[in-house]
Amino acid sequence: MTLASSLQFDLLTLDEVARLQRTQTIHVAIYARVSTSDGKQDVENQLLELRRFAASQRWSIFQEYIDHESGKTADGAQFQQLFKDGSQRRFDVVLFWSLDRFTREGALPTLQHLNLLSSYRVGFRSFAEPYLDSCGFVKDAIIAILGTIAKQERVRISERVKAGLARSRENGTRSGKEIGRPRVVFRRDEVREMRLQGLSWRSISRRAGVSVASVRRACGSPAEAGERFFDA
Repeated sequence: MTLASSLQFDLLTLDEVARLQRTQTIHVAIYARVSTSDGKQDVENQLLELRRFAASQRWSIFQEYIDHESGKTADGAQFQQLFKDGSQRRFDVVLFWSLDRFTREGALPTLQHLNLLSSYRVGFRSFAEPYLDSCGFVKDAIIAILGTIAKQERVRISERVKAGLARSRENGTRSGKEIGRPRVVFRRDEVREMRLQGLSWRSISRRAGVSVASVRRACGSPAEAGERFFDA
């Protein structure tokens, strides 16, 4: 199985695109985004060129989806609506200005978004990056490239996590604390003795300054802790 096939992209074939162009109108969803809503960035510049491009392809614009927020997450209301409508096959292709205007979540999440569109049998096209065209003749190469990037991203994330853990174990965390839950230090023999004297779990917990769960673990089995003789 090739890398491309393992990603399970289910794209429109060239024959299907040609048939759509001959027999029916291709409906396109335009997605545009600017990072702020304070008026310093104007989404209209993107929309103007995207509309012209759609017209040049004889595509019918189904709807324009516009977000005025960062693309670092997939929480944009219009971004979510785009995928909801795509899942219902309300359009055939998603057209966006560039990949960083579509999403800035990183290679792996981006690949997953594109894969999700493709699973709906919805194509995608980047205006500024013509090679990002799931309906074009290089679609298989694009899938392989994106898959390779995603794989490298997963490896880099794993390496960063491992390196961070190793560094923290060696040097400690920023707060000066060790990694993980701090070890609870108390006299376990005294805890067992208090339990055998008839003290409740909560009383022992307060006196020892540890949780009830720690007290129970220190006492071992219920029989050893005298639980069959005393109430908790």
